[in-house]
Amino acid sequence: MPDMGQYFNIDNPSFEDNFHSNGQVYWYASEFIHWLGYKDYSPTMTPINKAMSVCISIPTIIMADHFREEVRLINGKNQKDFKLSRFACYLVSMNSDIKKEPVAKAQAYFAAFAASIQNYIHTSDDIERVPLRKEITESEKSLSSTAKKAGIVRYDIFANKGYMGLYNMSINKLKQIKNIPEGETPLDYMGAEELGANIFRLTQTNAKIKRENLKGQQALESAAYNVGETVRKAIRENGGTMPEDLPPEVHVNKIKSELKKTSKEFSKKDKKLIQKKS
Repeated sequence: MPDMGQYFNIDNPSFEDNFHSNGQVYWYASEFIHWLGYKDYSPTMTPINKAMSVCISIPTIIMADHFREEVRLINGKNQKDFKLSRFACYLVSMNSDIKKEPVAKAQAYFAAFAASIQNYIHTSDDIERVPLRKEITESEKSLSSTAKKAGIVRYDIFANKGYMGLYNMSINKLKQIKNIPEGETPLDYMGAEELGANIFRLTQTNAKIKRENLKGQQALESAAYNVGETVRKAIRENGGTMPEDLPPEVHVNKIKSELKKTSKEFSKKDKKLIQKKS
């Protein structure tokens, strides 16, 4: 495969010369993925799906402005493609395999443009927090609905049992050791790894209640604790860091805010490309 990293050379980037335009600047996902060092393109491949999930997780960002579907001929077959904005290209690159040299170059290239407005986004894990935080909210809502149908009376005690199992301490103690401000949830300060562990805990607790047809406060509390404890054990056996030892991150809303600013800044740059071409 030729050197795809040439597209993201800081001094002479081919990326800037290979855009398409129909009044708006865009790059085809099928082409961009190839520049990132991927051999094959699919509209459902992980980097694209994850990038779209980030957009969906920020209400003020309209996904259709950055990922516009188009069916076109690719390698002799009609296939769904996406017209990507510069911001969409940035998100796709940040959700791609960093072990690929072109991906590393692309991430550095886009980061250079955003350097003046981003103080908290340094790696793909920072961006991944946004859709994971949205997912955990949806998991909590689903578990709450299941628990109420199963006869829960004190949901706060039930929820705390899950934390007790996973962290070996109450949620209040967890907030204390991680210096979480009063009245705020530790979920907003969790990194991607810790959020992932809690999503697994919540979804498996939900599944256990349904699968075993559990009923009543005591049975549900036991289920929440046992699932949390099982997840904790799995982390230990896999040599992972105990969740209470993972450092707190900046509030996830700061990441969202920087992504909004990045989207606006990239849009301004694309308008300049249009003017330059005209």
